[in-house]
Amino acid sequence: MAKMTCAEAIREALRQEMERDDRVFIIGEDVGQFGGCFGVTGNLFSQYGEERVRDTPISETAIVGAAVGAAAVGMRPVAELMFNDFLTVAMDQVVNQAAKMRYMFGGKATVPMTLRMPYGGGISAAAQHSQSLEAWMTHVPGVKVVMPSTPEDYAGLLIASIRDENPVMFFENKVLYGMEGEVPEKIEPIPFGKAKIHREGDDVTVVALGGMVPQALSAAEVLAGEGISVEVLDPRTLVPLDVEAIKTSVAKTNRLVVVHEAVKRSGFGAEIAAIVADECFDDLDAPIKRVGALNVPIPFNPILEQYVVPNADRIAKVIKEIL
Repeated sequence: MAKMTCAEAIREALRQEMERDDRVFIIGEDVGQFGGCFGVTGNLFSQYGEERVRDTPISETAIVGAAVGAAAVGMRPVAELMFNDFLTVAMDQVVNQAAKMRYMFGGKATVPMTLRMPYGGGISAAAQHSQSLEAWMTHVPGVKVVMPSTPEDYAGLLIASIRDENPVMFFENKVLYGMEGEVPEKIEPIPFGKAKIHREGDDVTVVALGGMVPQALSAAEVLAGEGISVEVLDPRTLVPLDVEAIKTSVAKTNRLVVVHEAVKRSGFGAEIAAIVADECFDDLDAPIKRVGALNVPIPFNPILEQYVVPNADRIAKVIKEIL
């Protein structure tokens, strides 16, 4: 095992897959000599050259469109958008082309494309560079949605994404890029649809997405000092979703809180809450609670941003409301 940041784990996963399969290439703005907007692609340009680490113009439409076309003819592109907010510019390529091509060609065409996208607040990047748009993608049949929270999971799930025969939306939390953790020297793919229990507990289940996992763990640690036992579950992938792991946890704790950085209204937490209400109603001893960002654009001002985005204190407060 080696200690890496999440950003380093992503880069190492890319390197290992590019070494293993010469169909894998990277495409995006400033991914080459500059090393990526957040430094994630680093020195891959010097290792693999401009043919496999391709800088593009500032055009998300072109980036994703080129990736879709390359994937359809047998390549395995890893496209990077600087911010998930700019997914809006490439929605036709993702929703009407990548997501539907395999179905509309009767399985004769596949689109093994990975779209890497930094998301979330925490760095005062303001309203157009700080959104969390994963719920949009979960509503589109034909794409898979991945949202890791640890260096090991970033690495293993990225390799699984690159090897998958379908388009994968790979969401990367900007604040977590610098978080360190252990990563195997030879990274193995982590299967989609397998949740991880980061902390076991008996009183309440907290299902936390992506960047909210560390916040949920911090809340659980504080509440443990008050005699409250919190189970923290990380789905890791939203499509496919490990429904059985969530149901098993709720059957044990009889309470559920869902936490995500996206705005609370119509966030993916509503989908998880609906599933549990439908399939685990008799296990519940309290109403299901959701924690998400306030329904406002993310402010540039760091104090206001901290107020809008969920944190450990807000999670702990909501947990106490149902005990």
